[in-house]
Amino acid sequence: MTLHLRSLVSAASLVALLGVGAADAAQLNLHNGGDVTSLDPQKLSGDWEDRVAGDIFEGLTTEDAKAEPVAGQAESWTISPDGLVYTFKLRPGIKWSDGVPVKASDFVFAFKRLMDPKTAAEYAYLQYTIKNAEAINKGEIADLDQLGVRAIDDATLEITLEKPTPYFLGALTHYTAYPLPEHLIREKGDAWVQVGNIVTNGPYKPVEWVPGSHVLTQKNPQWYGAADLKIDGVKFFTLEDTAAALRRYRAGEFDILTQFPTDQYAWLQENMPGQAHVAPFAGLYYYVMNSTKPPFDNPKVRRALSMSVYREVIGPKILGTGELPAYGWVPPGIANYEGPEVKVDWADKPYPEKMAEAGKLLAEAGYGPDKPLTIQLRYNTDDNHKRLAVAIASMWKPLGVNVELLNTEVKVHYAELRQGNFQVARAGWLADYNDADNFLNLLKSGVEMNYGQWSNPDYDKLLNEAAGTTDMPARAKLLKQAEKIAVDADAAIPIYYYASRSVVSPKISGYEDNAFDKHRTRWLAKAE
Repeated sequence: MTLHLRSLVSAASLVALLGVGAADAAQLNLHNGGDVTSLDPQKLSGDWEDRVAGDIFEGLTTEDAKAEPVAGQAESWTISPDGLVYTFKLRPGIKWSDGVPVKASDFVFAFKRLMDPKTAAEYAYLQYTIKNAEAINKGEIADLDQLGVRAIDDATLEITLEKPTPYFLGALTHYTAYPLPEHLIREKGDAWVQVGNIVTNGPYKPVEWVPGSHVLTQKNPQWYGAADLKIDGVKFFTLEDTAAALRRYRAGEFDILTQFPTDQYAWLQENMPGQAHVAPFAGLYYYVMNSTKPPFDNPKVRRALSMSVYREVIGPKILGTGELPAYGWVPPGIANYEGPEVKVDWADKPYPEKMAEAGKLLAEAGYGPDKPLTIQLRYNTDDNHKRLAVAIASMWKPLGVNVELLNTEVKVHYAELRQGNFQVARAGWLADYNDADNFLNLLKSGVEMNYGQWSNPDYDKLLNEAAGTTDMPARAKLLKQAEKIAVDADAAIPIYYYASRSVVSPKISGYEDNAFDKHRTRWLAKAE
């Protein structure tokens, strides 16, 4: 039996199965939060999945330790004078983990598959700046060869855009821009992504995946920088209970927590100084309302619910980690978005005035203490989400709003949101690239991540006009006009701008706080 087992299970997997300590090799034990649903880069949607994908795949560009775009599979590139044509030269000798060369055609294959409507990739729209991408993805152009991506030769890739895009090199770090092994997918079909079949082109390769438990990776010896890797592999643990995760970290089972209960922040600072990391983060925490269903199709109801959220107490008191209150849609500090901050016109009113006005709005909509509004508030399993949901339910109660709380695991939660099976629900967005339209597109008609299906033709028109504008100040002005429409209509309830919250063992070096909370394993080291 032992011989059979050893023939079927990799050495790294065997270590995990037998419970051998991570100190025997430089294995990083990472609390990853949600359950990974796929290893296919075009089937992902969460930051917990991105953490795995960004270790095992690499795009034309990738992130450095500060999350800035740097050369990845491409060693260099040129941009045409009009900003429309990017020509990438691939690194010499790059290979998939099975030793097959990575070719420019693998990128062409991947982009076509991403835009093929049959793939149903949720995030395909992130690459709509590529010529004909949106028309192909929406079925308006059937010929995939019309996509603005072509291989000039095995080592040269040309990408033509619809319009100049200042953030394009950053967008190429996203998993929607990863290449795919055409030779394997044509042979195995959808089964290509199974452990035992899958090949990858990043620093690591997956050797074990147990849904609901973990993904295990080890070094990819075919990756061009493998000799410089300080971590031999990563075990990405599924665990949505942040209190349990902190207990396991204190017991030495985890090296990094990607979240922690915010009510433990003061304790961590006192008892484990320097290990809790809280940093500004390009992200928005918000509640979405299903505007296709009464009463949330009534803007008075939406505004009443938004006005009565006491944002100023959330960061310092409810969460305890100092998150900034959000009265607009785009977080501060986003590139190419200079000028006055966009926010609701009632943002600076004293909270008692907000509550009084919210009560009047609900009364005008037909609700109040004598005719309570009963709503279901959904959130995904997490102590911090629960703490906030309970607090906001108590803020709404004086208005005569009764709240039923419903929590589910994260993959179920977002599946229900995409299908419109909710009234009010918690959501969050972490920037995929450093540009305001990454946030504003969340409220655009027809975008799958527009969970509440709020729709405004003027808003859509402004976003489309901005997309075709190369004058950056003029573009920012158009985007701000669009944001103003959305916040004035209370399209959703922005609550706070994220701070990243992690806990990092003193054994780990190379971990740099950054605005995108990206910490690829290739930059890390672990001391014995």
